[in-house]
Amino acid sequence: MIITSASNEQIKKVIQLKEKAKARRNEGCFVVEGIKMFSEIPETDLREVYVSEQFETEHQAELAGIRYQPVSDSVFKKMSDTVTPQGILAIVQMKSYQVEDIIKERQGGKNCFVVLDRLQDPGNLGTILRTGEGAGIRGLIMSRDCVDIYSPKVIRSTMGSIFRVPFVVVDDLTEAVKLLKENHITTYAAHLKGEIYSNGNLDRDCAFLIGNEARGLSDEIAALADKKIKIPMDGQVESLNAAVATAILMYTHKMQ
Repeated sequence: MIITSASNEQIKKVIQLKEKAKARRNEGCFVVEGIKMFSEIPETDLREVYVSEQFETEHQAELAGIRYQPVSDSVFKKMSDTVTPQGILAIVQMKSYQVEDIIKERQGGKNCFVVLDRLQDPGNLGTILRTGEGAGIRGLIMSRDCVDIYSPKVIRSTMGSIFRVPFVVVDDLTEAVKLLKENHITTYAAHLKGEIYSNGNLDRDCAFLIGNEARGLSDEIAALADKKIKIPMDGQVESLNAAVATAILMYTHKMQ
């Protein structure tokens, strides 16, 4: 039966998951929108699927074999986080990793990790995760006060990498960095007071520490790094966007 009221309890729950990080944490799930993102969801993590009337009419072939709940187009717009909804939305089970799990992802050859300290921009976080998959990182570690990785804007920015790159949010970032060091992973702080690095001088097992967009790394986290480095730049530019800087570092490590 089609749902035609936004006051329906199921719909109210989806809207809460879309809008509130606390609701997502309590339920252990998050919202994924769009055809491309839906196609990336691991089957074992899929909880619920909602489609608009129009989508159901136009995509019968794609929906074959999928259990879904149809809703009116007007209700779907209220559920959606986008200006022009594509008409399909899913509730997905959250992942659960520990720092030790991410460290175990190491393989023979080069291994790269990224550590984020208080990153706040959803687009930056999503882009770092997506670029990190392309660069072959083994995992992402975030402080608890980073932007919520399960927010709709971050999810869209990852373009599916959220389902494939291991990540963990930690209450104590200091302890996480120390654990990396104890496992012989060289830590590099991206820092304005660092030395300009050159291609070829990054250790094969390393972690890049990336700070807040406006304030950079906290003094405590920066002090833990084995080395402070910065990207060489011309002109009067002092620093780069956090996602751009992280991408340069990840790919420098990958290609050296």
